[in-house]
Amino acid sequence: LQRQGFFQLGVEVYGGALLAPWFDRDLSLAGRVTYRRDGKVESQLIDFEHPIAVIPNLAIHLNREANSGWAINPQNELPPILAQLADPEAADFRALITEQLARQHDFSADAVLDYELSFYDTQNAAVIGLNGDFIAGARLDNLLSCYAGLQALLAAPDEESCVLVCNDHEEVGSSSACGADGPMLEQVLRRVLPEGDAFVRTIQRSLLVSADNAHAVHPNYADRHDENHGPKLNAGPVIKINSNQRYATNSETAGFFRHLCLENEVPVQSFVTRSDMGCGSTIGPITASQLGVRTVDIGLPTFAMHSIRELAGSHDLAHLVKVLTAFYASAELP
Repeated sequence: LQRQGFFQLGVEVYGGALLAPWFDRDLSLAGRVTYRRDGKVESQLIDFEHPIAVIPNLAIHLNREANSGWAINPQNELPPILAQLADPEAADFRALITEQLARQHDFSADAVLDYELSFYDTQNAAVIGLNGDFIAGARLDNLLSCYAGLQALLAAPDEESCVLVCNDHEEVGSSSACGADGPMLEQVLRRVLPEGDAFVRTIQRSLLVSADNAHAVHPNYADRHDENHGPKLNAGPVIKINSNQRYATNSETAGFFRHLCLENEVPVQSFVTRSDMGCGSTIGPITASQLGVRTVDIGLPTFAMHSIRELAGSHDLAHLVKVLTAFYASAELP
């Protein structure tokens, strides 16, 4: 885009994002680029790393409704500004990507064929609070669980058969080749497990811990939770329960996970959404229905989920790593 002398990019919102926090942030751009070089089609990851764009707010003087329920129009209001241009012809995004490939990977592409790139906030994650009680950062939902799962897997004993799967596209329905509703996990398992009835028996002897974030009780909005099921930050992992199967937890799998937490001195909580509010979903039910594997849905309590900067408890991460490490080492499942 080239409007009013500014170089902008058209954008599309991914998933159910909180849009307001994206304004007035120092943004960079990263993702995958497919290009032609020496007659061959290749792909490469790029990351501009430094702030190259911003979505400035409209001044309060020109938008008196900004603090009174202002509906953001993604098409009109979210295109970031990358530069101010004296020459409209200078707004060549493919040339910009070609230059970045040369800077980051030290080669010149003959032509940029296509790309899938995302803007992100360049502010680093941080441990914050008077006593360092909180972790603030982007994409804690669900990189926090992925990190905890990886740390637990690395600590797993060699004699146990353990799997960690980190699926893409969970926020948009999981229907993709690498999403939970795709064939990736089953294809991998069939390549490493016995065929036929032995495969089914192995799956039925297994247990899936589906780890995604959970909604903590916000002190300013406590009425958004059922008063008997309000997870708190730094009070341990949360078992997520929904009778309509938005979560795959049942009493058997919840009981096992609760027992595992008690055995390892990890505090544990539960979450049930208010009966008059909709319930979010995760990959637990999708994977359970794809494989027929028993599943418990859990997560770490979080504030500001789907914001550009989310907040979680710093002690909860250690709790999750500890219980997942014990899970991978467990020789007995229910």
